[in-house]
Amino acid sequence: MELSRFPRRKYTPNVTPIEPMKRLSQELGGSVNLFIKRDDQLGLTGGGNKTRKLEFAMADALLKGADTIITCGAVQSNHCRLTLSACIQENLKCILVLEERVPGSYHKDASGNNYLFQLLGAEQIVVVGLGEAPQKVQEMAAELRETQGRNVYCVPGGASNEIGALGYCACAAEIQNQIFEDTSLPRMDYLVTASGSGGTHAGLTAAMYALRSSIKVVGISTRHPEDVQTAHIHALADKTLKFATGDGTLDLPTEKVVVKDAYVGPGYSLPTEGMQEAVTLFARKEGILLDPVYTGKAAAGLIDLVRSNYFEPGSNVLFLHTGGAPSLYHYMPIDTTVAVAGATSKVANDSEEKKSD
Repeated sequence: MELSRFPRRKYTPNVTPIEPMKRLSQELGGSVNLFIKRDDQLGLTGGGNKTRKLEFAMADALLKGADTIITCGAVQSNHCRLTLSACIQENLKCILVLEERVPGSYHKDASGNNYLFQLLGAEQIVVVGLGEAPQKVQEMAAELRETQGRNVYCVPGGASNEIGALGYCACAAEIQNQIFEDTSLPRMDYLVTASGSGGTHAGLTAAMYALRSSIKVVGISTRHPEDVQTAHIHALADKTLKFATGDGTLDLPTEKVVVKDAYVGPGYSLPTEGMQEAVTLFARKEGILLDPVYTGKAAAGLIDLVRSNYFEPGSNVLFLHTGGAPSLYHYMPIDTTVAVAGATSKVANDSEEKKSD
């Protein structure tokens, strides 16, 4: 897997740290050792996992002579924030298509990422309904090419295609190298990540297979049911594997894709008790901020999997922090007067019921 053959921009000068979460591990019983990969500390405005993917997507756009980027995401999209930030770095115009995945969820004067879209100076913000964003991106690109002669490059939602997923192939290699170089770090048994648009989950899965790593990647779905998300991740991971290695005959075994969907709750971005507990625990035990849409629900999954003994005793489990804290200030889903000891997780209970059925 020779990633140096692909064009790449560099938005983060150093590797992101891997840190132990000793207090959280103890809080959850001490049966497993929890660690965190701090991709919330990646470069561009506010950091987050899309920075890695954009290093390859933007390099491809520049190689093709783009002068305008159009991309899409939810109304509080971390990806849109970071794409806009990358466009500033590259002196490109940026248009955002925001999709209302929950009816009535867009508010022009909202805080969080929406405020940053305006502060960073998006050329245009267009709001569409559920499922309409990809088509709208293509329509706007065609119109700008025809009427203004622009060279438009369309970045898919989350930069989640085989080009963007290279960012998390690179991350998998970075993790392996960190573990090798830092003798204070143990060998990792599991890597837990949020699984949304799929580029992060797919890139990690493809690369860990290509690198013949023993680390098992577990994706916590933030939107789709297990069967739908598993099929989506496998298709993208298999395509990424072939693209990254240059070997079109290399197939990704289906069992390498693991998705858990018990933590989505009533829907995308809608709060759950498990998410609220996870955000509170990470803040009060480790001083780490999570967002309620992605990392909060992924962490709810991590916590429940620890409590339900999914991981073998003594396992070393690495949680990927994919960023997203700016949206926390918009949703503000936590009652800060609630003590951690009093928090309960309805999601965790639901998950146990599922397992006993």
